[in-house]
Amino acid sequence: MAMIRTGWGRLGIPAVAALAVLAAGCGTKRADEAGGAAAPSPSVTVRGAPTDFPCPGETPTRAPTPSASAGAPSGPPPDHYAENHGFKVPLPLHGQPRCDGLDAAGRIKGALEPLRTRGDFTPESTRGLLTGLGYPADKVKASENGPAGVSFLVDASGLCLEGRMSSAGTTVEAFAGYPDGTGCEAPRGGH
Repeated sequence: MAMIRTGWGRLGIPAVAALAVLAAGCGTKRADEAGGAAAPSPSVTVRGAPTDFPCPGETPTRAPTPSASAGAPSGPPPDHYAENHGFKVPLPLHGQPRCDGLDAAGRIKGALEPLRTRGDFTPESTRGLLTGLGYPADKVKASENGPAGVSFLVDASGLCLEGRMSSAGTTVEAFAGYPDGTGCEAPRGGH
């Protein structure tokens, strides 16, 4: 049997492995060996689920109890609508920003009540009231929502407040924007 020799044949695999080990250690010296203070070892921050706590004036709610059929398919297979339209789902607020959002939503709802009881559902009145609460005029949008209603959106720098007012009542929701980074404006297109 004939042996084929290459340039690496004489060194062999053990020699190459030894060179690799030596090269990996070259030029490394710990700071405390060099006369300096030891550098702190890098830390890894693992982000868990956001922490929510009861906000002032909020009654804590219990988590839903899983039913016996949890996890079992119920009905036809999904059509991927939720998956394909996930970019339209607002991001929730957590922790202190959630409390700030609930507080701001309550203030807006209370401030709009006189307009609602008077039946003043004009975008101009709603926008004027919201800017009167201190929100910048260029960050407040209001529009007609049917014959007797108004919709509004306030971009409060990281806090989005969206709602509707009609003779039936006023709703205000606080959220953190949209997943695709469009801010408080609902995205028009996506996946």
